[in-house]
Amino acid sequence: MKTAEIFARLQDIQKNALAGFSHFRVAALVETEDGQMFSGFNIESSSYGLTICAERVALFKALSEGSRKFKRIYLLCDGEQACSPCGACRQVIMDYAPDVEIIMFDRSGKSDRMSIRDLLPRAFGPEHLTKPDHSC
Repeated sequence: MKTAEIFARLQDIQKNALAGFSHFRVAALVETEDGQMFSGFNIESSSYGLTICAERVALFKALSEGSRKFKRIYLLCDGEQACSPCGACRQVIMDYAPDVEIIMFDRSGKSDRMSIRDLLPRAFGPEHLTKPDHSC
């Protein structure tokens, strides 16, 4: 899919964002290695901690449908500048898509690209976890 098509699709997805509290709409598309696309938008709660970001919605949809290998995540938000994933999204992306490229669009369609590893250097991951010793 061409960049202009991705941007247009993100604009359509963004219209459905449920951002009645912050009024900051975000759209995401997750592209799998086999070319499937999964969309997401932010879904807010009056208890802000229960809000879920567009990136996680799209990634969780892909994971729940069995996808495990990801190529890119595309983002569009209401801000004047392209915005990057929040810290929680960065961690989830690192856990499930550590080799993904993040493409962040601004309102005009200009994009910026970064790897998730560049956005979350020295990330905590499964390699830092030790298996519990259940011996008695």
